[in-house]
Amino acid sequence: MTKIIAVASGKGGVGKTTTTINLGCALTGFGKDTVIIDGNITTPHIGLHLGSVRLDSTLNDALLGRKSIMDTAYLHPSGLRVIPASIALPDSQACSVERMHHVLLDLIGTTEVVLLDIGAGAGKETMDALRATDEVLLVVTPDMLSVGDAIRTVALAKEANIPVMGAVLNRVTGDKSELSVKNVEALLEVPVLGIVPEDNAVKRALAMRMPVVHSHPNAPAAIGYKRLAASLLGQVYEPYAPRKEERNREEKEKNPVMEILQKLGW
Repeated sequence: MTKIIAVASGKGGVGKTTTTINLGCALTGFGKDTVIIDGNITTPHIGLHLGSVRLDSTLNDALLGRKSIMDTAYLHPSGLRVIPASIALPDSQACSVERMHHVLLDLIGTTEVVLLDIGAGAGKETMDALRATDEVLLVVTPDMLSVGDAIRTVALAKEANIPVMGAVLNRVTGDKSELSVKNVEALLEVPVLGIVPEDNAVKRALAMRMPVVHSHPNAPAAIGYKRLAASLLGQVYEPYAPRKEERNREEKEKNPVMEILQKLGW
């Protein structure tokens, strides 16, 4: 059975697209047939993240009735299946997300998981995309602005009778000013399903046009995304245990981000 999950946030800049891409890559790595879709027609970013700027077929063609959505999918070198949206302004202006639910029906039975990266906020485009999904996964950063806006997203999902499965706490640094996991869960009234630390490897992966899960599989952020994927599958992911000489080298390097993950129990 195909499950369509909206990856949502109350505000921009929290890493929603990065989460969609890397969660999709991680689920694929765990053997789950997964497709990611850029449902943010106004400001699409998935193609930019993965190096596909100008394409012959995009989600816009499916929404406009010119092609089947099956004909707009691409296989990224990382092994991830992607349906991007067009970055061309005329394409976004001519397009509407009202038909999203109808268009996504063609994917039912062809894959196991669809991750739909929807726009931030509560505009019509975002709501039309949200209503085309089965569940919502929130992406928040550990600060009141992000969580406060996400509270509204939770309320909108409830109004649309779409369950919120939980939240991803992204770009965690471990600073004392950040909201704790317990605080985030209390404010959103949903569980935190995963913690992803701030990690420069994410920027390096973006420069390579790759998911960090693929390009830097042992980076702290990649481990966070793989643990999130495992959690959604009801599994537990344990990162590769290095040999003694590798451990000694890592101890010398004193990776502060890994220390943050350990303190948080991840």
